[in-house]
Amino acid sequence: MKITFEIYYHTRWGESLMLSGETEQLGSGDESRAVVMDCRGGDLWSYTIEVPATIAAFEYRYLVKSGDSVRREWNRPHRFVPGQKATEYRLLDRWRDTPADLPFYSSAFTQGIFFRQHPQPQPGVPAAGTVTFKIFAPQLRPDEQLLLVGSVPALGNWEPSQAPALDDTDFPEWHLTLDAAQLGPSFEYKFVVVRTQQREVVAWETGANRVYTDSELSPSTAVVVSGLLFNGPERPWKGAGTAIPVFSLRTDYGFGTGEFLDLKYLVDWALRTGQSFIQLLPVNDTTLTGSWCDSYPYNANSTFALHPQYLRLSEVGRLSDEARQAQFDALQRELNMQPDVDYERVNRAKMEYLNLLFDEQGDDTLSSEGFKQFFKENKFWLQPYAAFSSLRDRFKTADFTRWGEFASYDESMIADYCAVWSPWYRSVALYYYIQYHLHLQLSEVRDYAHRAGVVLKGDIPIGISRTSVDAWVNPDLFRMNCQAGAPPDDFSIEGQNWGFPTYDWEVMARDGYAWWKARLRHMSRYFDAYRIDHILGFFRIWEIPLDAVHGLLGHFHSAMPLSPDELAQKGFRFDASWQTVPYVREESLHDIFGAYTDEVKTRFLVDKGNGRWDLNVMMDTQRKVVDYFSGADDEMNVLIRDGLLKLLDEVLFLEDPDQPGYYHPRIMGNRTQAYQALDDEQKACFDRLYEDFFYWRHNDFWKAEALRKLPVLVASTDMLVCGEDLGMIPGCVPEVMKQLQILSLEIQRMPKEWNCEFGDVSRYPVRSVCTTSTHDMSGIRGWWQEDPARTQRYFNEVLGESGQAPATCEPWICERMVELTLSAPSMLAILPLQDWLSIDGRLRRKNPDEERINIPACPHYYWRYRMHLSLEQLLAEGVFNTRLQEMIARSGR
Repeated sequence: MKITFEIYYHTRWGESLMLSGETEQLGSGDESRAVVMDCRGGDLWSYTIEVPATIAAFEYRYLVKSGDSVRREWNRPHRFVPGQKATEYRLLDRWRDTPADLPFYSSAFTQGIFFRQHPQPQPGVPAAGTVTFKIFAPQLRPDEQLLLVGSVPALGNWEPSQAPALDDTDFPEWHLTLDAAQLGPSFEYKFVVVRTQQREVVAWETGANRVYTDSELSPSTAVVVSGLLFNGPERPWKGAGTAIPVFSLRTDYGFGTGEFLDLKYLVDWALRTGQSFIQLLPVNDTTLTGSWCDSYPYNANSTFALHPQYLRLSEVGRLSDEARQAQFDALQRELNMQPDVDYERVNRAKMEYLNLLFDEQGDDTLSSEGFKQFFKENKFWLQPYAAFSSLRDRFKTADFTRWGEFASYDESMIADYCAVWSPWYRSVALYYYIQYHLHLQLSEVRDYAHRAGVVLKGDIPIGISRTSVDAWVNPDLFRMNCQAGAPPDDFSIEGQNWGFPTYDWEVMARDGYAWWKARLRHMSRYFDAYRIDHILGFFRIWEIPLDAVHGLLGHFHSAMPLSPDELAQKGFRFDASWQTVPYVREESLHDIFGAYTDEVKTRFLVDKGNGRWDLNVMMDTQRKVVDYFSGADDEMNVLIRDGLLKLLDEVLFLEDPDQPGYYHPRIMGNRTQAYQALDDEQKACFDRLYEDFFYWRHNDFWKAEALRKLPVLVASTDMLVCGEDLGMIPGCVPEVMKQLQILSLEIQRMPKEWNCEFGDVSRYPVRSVCTTSTHDMSGIRGWWQEDPARTQRYFNEVLGESGQAPATCEPWICERMVELTLSAPSMLAILPLQDWLSIDGRLRRKNPDEERINIPACPHYYWRYRMHLSLEQLLAEGVFNTRLQEMIARSGR
């Protein structure tokens, strides 16, 4: 059997078109063995192979090679499917660049919003004497169909009502196979979108008619025309959604916290109110200490495992001991009445119940075919995670450095630990059992959401815990001697220190970012969209030394620090002896320590003379200070501790840990005492080099860094990608996000324009997610009360209202703010549930402060917010839901 590949591609001098495929004739998928195609002139390239008649379907790709560089197509490959009775195939392809409407190719649309039921799939199978057309048309709504209309009777003679319809089994690619004899050797055609039932025309393709010509077709040949793109008028789509953590959900079935199956009610509510997205916080297991500190969802013990707290116990099974079951039922009712999540009691109770249930039914579950398939697909992360969890419980700590012989991960040793004959097997298998049931319940929710046309959007934390499975198994992937954080911003004037190790991107690149790809692909089993937490970290991360506490002492990594010679060339008189160490002046000590100044001098400082002081060896790092004052909470010790931390922030330059002798200007260096000690000329010089360093110097460098990583990760799944691009944004970030079609995040109170207090919602980019608040902020009601002067300006300048602004954010004001956000051109408007409810004075919570999910400036915040009404109650609120549905519909969403 003969297969001829044909493609038009305009090459430049020195370029060759290559073909790589899964067959032996095309290199068996090895790009280094790709074949060189023949140029037949006029930009037409072709290549013919002979294959057995029994060949199976296979994938293939085109490459452009020039010297050592290779240009590749978009990540969706071409696919050859053998047909019936054909001895020759001609594949007339188009080069596949990244589509301009990439978001619509994501599973958010193909499996969610534009989901199409296919009870009896009809895959396109070409046959001898036929022509098959394949075209990508991802923006067609579920009630729409694509027709092939043309100048011959077989195509309806340009009459849509008589034209054949294409099959959408492989949506967003459509296909249609026609008898070549009925088409003739040449004809013109176009594709047309119609409503499925009435064949009401929605849109014709724009531009000139397409032309098909083939005078060489033999009765034994099958022709496949593929890679076509529907060239119709732009059809913008806008949607709305709700953001809420799973733990915040409340239903009548809850166990004091939200659970995965509760999301079904939220899907129903989204459908009822015209919403299509549900955005969640991370749902990974965070069990490290067994205390409420584990409530922080961005500090997971595994980037793969799901949190046991989200399991609905009654769906896993009921205990055979009726008395014990009754005790748990009573505890469930008690915990479910609580206004907030009692993290410790909830998780202790759930784990106790699951241990008992595992003893009763675990063996049956682990011997089931469903579990065996789950274990086979997930063993690469599941076994290390289960072993980690068992060892954490056994040693009473997640700090694996304290696990003796298990401190360093050894695959063979862990395999023995997890073996069925191991005395620790049951403690390991318990976590297999729990993760399997979590998988079943979250998969059930995903399928339920798909059928409703609703998308689940997950969250990818930027960091991993330094006492996590990931750090234990793959320590070489992380810079364990550093901490990730963020420079000072509206959330924290001292910067944020998250405590996570940073990524060693050089090591990760060696295997093509395999860890990241696996992480994202696993996530795509449950979600069709995801938010990249702190996407700026893929350009550069704010890295803080392990001995520091405040984010002020961080620097960007990767970066191009300054040498003393370069500083001199810029006119700055650099002196490491006092500009890279805490610059402490006599006159500032009393301002900081007041009545305790003399005591601080005696106990913690060293007099250097000339009015300067040093911190003694007991206090020369912030970590030493925090450890020294650990547990002290009286006024004097807290004041001294915070004052010493402040003194240690007083440096003008920070030495790069990887390049000794090179320096970073300290963020907000113009607020240090060392800066004040400079003369006016040197201050101006520092200001110039500071602005260049933080805003201009690294643009191309950071752009290159991001383009090394992000394209590979974005292409690893079909999920819709959104980026949280808040904070100190380099100029290259919008450019890269636009190039990769990653949706940005837009918030009116955090505008990205310089010298602008409030964002202009009408100017938000289409490829964006807009919102009123995030989980790191107060809701619009809380924000309204935080700064009356700012609120007054918003009331007058943005809402266009005259007079005095109300002291509280009244429901009509909340409605105006919500409508303003909905009116934005952003593709998605995803609002916190609290802000949706704010428009109704009867339904919203009385105290807006109780709606707060997190305060970033507080490093040990208790994440425990719960809805104050149940989802069942919310679904029953007919008047409110109708009002919300109408508001969303009026906005065009």
